[in-house]
Amino acid sequence: MTPLRDALRLYLVTDPVMCAPVGLVETVRAAVAGGVTMVQLRDKTATTAQRIAGGRALKQLLAGTGVPLVINDDIEAALASDAEGAHIGQDDISVAEARQRLGPDKILGLSCETVGAVRSVDPGMVDYLGLGPVFGTATKTDHKHPIGFDGLARLAALSPLPCVAIGGLKQNHVTDVLFSGANGLAVVSAICGQADPCAAARAFDFTQKDQHR
Repeated sequence: MTPLRDALRLYLVTDPVMCAPVGLVETVRAAVAGGVTMVQLRDKTATTAQRIAGGRALKQLLAGTGVPLVINDDIEAALASDAEGAHIGQDDISVAEARQRLGPDKILGLSCETVGAVRSVDPGMVDYLGLGPVFGTATKTDHKHPIGFDGLARLAALSPLPCVAIGGLKQNHVTDVLFSGANGLAVVSAICGQADPCAAARAFDFTQKDQHR
């Protein structure tokens, strides 16, 4: 499996509605071919059984690619599908319970929107942080107030762990995100729902990562 810090570079969060025209598995297949380095299965309306089925299909697809799969806010589905881990938010299951149920070897990601949330992270229980939202986004209507790149830089500087930025990010935001100190971008609509998810993923240019804003 790709080292976690590198896996966070181009992190795809799936959306069931946006992926529907192409299909979940085909969207992820094309996106990974285009350069996606980590995948999160997120479907807030699905049942655990449905998430398990989706997780198993993606796990089979990703076998041998080195691309890790995490399941959003469903520890049971993460374990049953043998995903590499899970991702939780501040209002989901507690970090302690998530870690206890996952065991020591699975990846656990945690969303953090504020300085206080980052400062309270226990790096012995969590493996990476999702920081944001950088911008407002229609794919997650209950998100906190957008923090912008200055807010992202503040949180990334405080993070004791590898971190990925999320929230309305597109292909033209790579340099700003990396310059802010995050290890990568988590994206939804920039790839999900695009006519060619492979081309959409390839359009993220990381060759300019050292260029200042």
